[in-house]
Amino acid sequence: MGIITCAGVQVIMILNGGFFRLPNDLPKPVWKYPMFYISFHKYANQGLYKNEYEGLAFPNGLVGGPATIIGESILRETWQMEMGYSKWVDLGILMGMVVFYRLMFLGILKLSEKARPVVKGFLVRHRKQATKALDPMP
Repeated sequence: MGIITCAGVQVIMILNGGFFRLPNDLPKPVWKYPMFYISFHKYANQGLYKNEYEGLAFPNGLVGGPATIIGESILRETWQMEMGYSKWVDLGILMGMVVFYRLMFLGILKLSEKARPVVKGFLVRHRKQATKALDPMP
């Protein structure tokens, strides 16, 4: 059950992480706000691309344009990346997400362990009451 659930979450996060569709092309109500910002693929892609493109210059094949294009402009204009922070901030956000999700799932696990006896007790009482109501002989 966990593998199926995680696969579904992964697909949703990949679809709006900024790789298949650029951030400005995502529909605004749900996919961009909040799904794009909680997708860990966004921060992984941005950190990877910032690591590879920042500080580099590439030859420009466009007629009438500058001779070279710097990596930062490719990230900003082509890939629509947020350039207000470094790749290390992206890595820090990813590490924070790892810790947060671990703690969240630990909390869910502990809550389900505590709730299981309460739910079973409720179901047993409910079944006893239902069988008493159906019993013709008091």
